[in-house]
Amino acid sequence: MEHQSLLDSVDRRQCLDFLAQMARHKSYSATPGETELARFMVDRMAEIGLDARLHQVEPDRYQALGTLKGAGGGASLLFNGHLDTNPATEGWTVDPWGGLVDDNFIYGIGVSNMKSGDAAYYCAVKTLLDAGVRLRGDVVLTFVVGELQGGVGTVKAIEDGVRADYFINSEPTDLQALTMHSGAFVFAIELTGVTRHMSKREEAVDAIAAACELVPLVNGITFSGAANAEHQSVNRANIGVFRGALSPEFHDWRAPQVADFVRLLGSARYAPSQSEALVLADLRRVLDDLERRHPGLKARVYKQDADEKPSMLPFEVSREARIVKVVNAAYERVRGEAQPTGAMPPPCFYGTDAAHFYHRLGMEGIVCGPGGRYNTMPDERVDIPDYLDMIKIYMLAILDICEPA
Repeated sequence: MEHQSLLDSVDRRQCLDFLAQMARHKSYSATPGETELARFMVDRMAEIGLDARLHQVEPDRYQALGTLKGAGGGASLLFNGHLDTNPATEGWTVDPWGGLVDDNFIYGIGVSNMKSGDAAYYCAVKTLLDAGVRLRGDVVLTFVVGELQGGVGTVKAIEDGVRADYFINSEPTDLQALTMHSGAFVFAIELTGVTRHMSKREEAVDAIAAACELVPLVNGITFSGAANAEHQSVNRANIGVFRGALSPEFHDWRAPQVADFVRLLGSARYAPSQSEALVLADLRRVLDDLERRHPGLKARVYKQDADEKPSMLPFEVSREARIVKVVNAAYERVRGEAQPTGAMPPPCFYGTDAAHFYHRLGMEGIVCGPGGRYNTMPDERVDIPDYLDMIKIYMLAILDICEPA
């Protein structure tokens, strides 16, 4: 079948219904709902002829893997996306698990991050199979759990032998071709001052006052060692937790005393040419300056939860790589215009499982998925045209990489 006829065969209602079914699963990260949705995905993949199975990540925690075996002679393409979601917050005006579809959007917690990407590559494969297309290369579908715990599901899949020649990670980029994103980790800063009663405040070292000075410095930082301006553009840090009182026990019933302890938690984003160690060293220099301005203050910085989950490392692929050119060409075929490509904000500040394939296997891949602009917010939703266009782009990428038999 000619490519345009294949694209025209995408069944809008069927594809939206499938995504709505996924959205109705409450698959919060590290809950039984992840495995329930994984079972659903295995059943759906098996129905259309894939070799599908549950894959154990931890005791009683499973993800879904499926392979469409090719006839041989073509390259293999792996799609990667996570089933776990953030929790629904206050402010929703529709049912977060209702799978509501209106004229413009499909709604649901996790539908942007990232069930629409998951559904898009499943529907791309199903549409090709329904049209009778046979491929030379394998297509591997991974629906992982635990991305929000540093990518534990993808890491386990890699450790157990899952790989391909190329990959597409379907995290939400609003269909842009993301060729670089930052690495991410959480750091803690602790400031220890000297308490006095407020009547003798001049003798104190106020940890809260020092912390208030510190926050904008950290939030405005650019880290050293970036290889170029594009690498520097993915640098960012943000203080998200601020707690201060008396002692590390945070006694908050003695407001007349000057606070002598503050703990701050923040997240850092850094480029492939940088490192966690370099980021921590840059933060240390900021703290050294803070100590000089506040004599008697003692400050420390360290990586939070250093041994509890995998690091979300940075990712980068050349704009001239085959997978990038394939996705660029597919986008232009579907939308009639050049695809935005590079390290675009905000997705360049995300952490994704693409980094695990890049660092652990040296696989060539790209991050490109539907959703993004309404990501992680009340009434999370995805534009219907974006979702349907993503299915078509994935179909063309499969045909190009894996080749019709």
